[in-house]
Amino acid sequence: MGRPLGPRLTPRRPDGAAHGGAALGAVPPPGAYDPSMTVGRRVILLVEDEQSISRPLASALQREGFDTVIAASVAEARERLAEATPDLVLLDLMLPDGSGFDVLRHLRSAGDVPVVVLTARGEEADRIVGLELGADDYVVKPFSAREVAARIRAVLRRAARQRSHGSDSAIEIGGLRLDPGRHSVELDGEELELSRKEYDLLHRLMRDAGTVVTREQLIEDVWDMNWFGSTKTLDVHVSSLRRKLGDDPAHPRYIHTIRGVGFRFSSPDEARE
Repeated sequence: MGRPLGPRLTPRRPDGAAHGGAALGAVPPPGAYDPSMTVGRRVILLVEDEQSISRPLASALQREGFDTVIAASVAEARERLAEATPDLVLLDLMLPDGSGFDVLRHLRSAGDVPVVVLTARGEEADRIVGLELGADDYVVKPFSAREVAARIRAVLRRAARQRSHGSDSAIEIGGLRLDPGRHSVELDGEELELSRKEYDLLHRLMRDAGTVVTREQLIEDVWDMNWFGSTKTLDVHVSSLRRKLGDDPAHPRYIHTIRGVGFRFSSPDEARE
């Protein structure tokens, strides 16, 4: 939830030069950022300090149809984002001058650019924190470039599909108001700070209030029909949503767990009781 960070980044080659010969640090010409666009090459900001990973990955993504800008630190990532907005950010968490979480917080406070986190194998806590902060997906190292490209395409498809639903009417249930036009959620008149995935999950449940939505359907609609990760991420996001809604899982006002099946959002009549 928020506004785009700025104009679109100028496509650059993995060797650091921009198409047309401009230096890496050159400020690109202004242009509107449109995450739902379907023409032209998408620009990826790769935040990764290990050249043994970043350069081969950038080259591979180039062959997959993406242009890549590389940032090797938190400071450099902020510089690139201040210049212009990429279509998606690939974000390593271990950086020489800080944590990738700092970059993720900055992104989510200022805009809604899709983010895929790169994590080391076994660091489940980092993956969960990243998802709660608003990351759209994660890839575990070591990974193949084809897997990364597939995840990038899946995340971009979801972002475009979700943005296309932004004209839906507002939904109000028991003091909770979700407004797709403003991409906002209010509880008893107070605006809630939700991550992109928390918002999408809440929207999906509220659209079918009173009806059970299966876990599989939620994963397909909110994440992707080709989701690679564990369904545990769904439970993490439901738990986070309940906490922000002040919802007691034992006596829920809004989100009910249907064991072995999925979740059900209270109907307007239930929420008034």
